[in-house]
Amino acid sequence: MTVARVDLLTRQLDIAWALFEYHLKDIDDAACLWEPAAVCWTVRPDERGRWVADWEVPEPDPVPALTIGWVTWHIGYWWTTTLGHCFGTGAPEREEITWPGTADAAAGWLRGLHEEWRARLAELTDADLDSTERTRTLPWGQEMTLGDVAGWLNIELTKNVAEIGLIRHLYGVRDA
Repeated sequence: MTVARVDLLTRQLDIAWALFEYHLKDIDDAACLWEPAAVCWTVRPDERGRWVADWEVPEPDPVPALTIGWVTWHIGYWWTTTLGHCFGTGAPEREEITWPGTADAAAGWLRGLHEEWRARLAELTDADLDSTERTRTLPWGQEMTLGDVAGWLNIELTKNVAEIGLIRHLYGVRDA
């Protein structure tokens, strides 16, 4: 039996998401905002009370250590951007995509984005996956097919979940 490409992408997404849920159950606000190094990117309230992420263009070399809060913002940023460009009428600028302010709110935000992405992915045909029509306005994927973007998203989620897992484990042994 041949497996449809969208089914393969969905199964990959489900595996990465299951690992994310495994880590989410043990993350509270303190773990989310714990800075594992002196040079660290995080999320913090700005003068308007919105939780914004540290960011520099171009990224410094080496890139600073990250907080779980920053990584969850980053996931929300690229999912919001991808959904907006591939299935909507565009997306807000990076500076306008803010972190919700708590670990629980971030988990809810990302669960909603995951559900929306999974539902959109399930509707796609092979012709949709082979097309660049939906990706032409993405800041990073103008030349990529939607299938390539979906595959990238699965890999990016897996990488980000691994980062969260590592930070969570370091947080757990920080005083040991």
